[in-house]
Amino acid sequence: MDRPSASVGIIGGSGLYSMFPDAREVLVETPYGDPSSPVTIAEIDGRRVAFLARHGTDHHIPPHRINYRANVWALHSLGVVRVLAPAAVGGLSPGLGPGDLVVPDQLVDWTRNRTQTFHDDFGDSGPVHASFADPYCPDMRRIILDAAAAAGWEAEDGGAMVVIEGPRFSTRAESMFFQKQGWAIVNMTGHPEAVLARELDMCYASMALVTDVDAGAEIGQGVSVDEVMAVFARSTDRMRSVLVEAAGRAAKLQDEVG
Repeated sequence: MDRPSASVGIIGGSGLYSMFPDAREVLVETPYGDPSSPVTIAEIDGRRVAFLARHGTDHHIPPHRINYRANVWALHSLGVVRVLAPAAVGGLSPGLGPGDLVVPDQLVDWTRNRTQTFHDDFGDSGPVHASFADPYCPDMRRIILDAAAAAGWEAEDGGAMVVIEGPRFSTRAESMFFQKQGWAIVNMTGHPEAVLARELDMCYASMALVTDVDAGAEIGQGVSVDEVMAVFARSTDRMRSVLVEAAGRAAKLQDEVG
């Protein structure tokens, strides 16, 4: 049987693993090892969409151990050219609280030990340096914003997402520093996904659900896993609705531009 293809992919996090319960499962081998999970492919409005569970289907892979290269390569090998990347984030800006949706337009890499390129050797082609001044695809950002509005969810348009190594949360001093830089949200998985997608000419955008206020942004005990998971659970149905709408719009746009 021929392996199915899809032009739009979703790299999903917590609570979204059963998004396509009737989808076809595809095992993909990559030059970089196994991806976090098999890829599932389903149809939305008559167009195929691929889904990959970022942390594995049982959420057993911590952020610093995710095989980001294998995940992005697996989707690319199936024909994916547009990627939606939902994620849980901590809020740093005063106006952002649990349950808010952010579509960031900038990224700050605060990770320490992650392989963030496919170009381990430049080879005969010479130096390869990805243009990354604007890390997110403007077309995909607009699609997410419009899909959220269609679902009655007013998303925050723009803001910088700082990505930390994890799996620990930030200290109070760290999150206060991030806040003073004017960065809006903090996350553990948004990098190197975005730059790897850029190296493969994939249009990538993040859809960030604020699940907590980061430790230094308010007085209290700091962030807990239970708090994060509870907010994500309450928002899962809404996130799925926006993702389905956005995936359909992205697939339609790809059909139009070829």
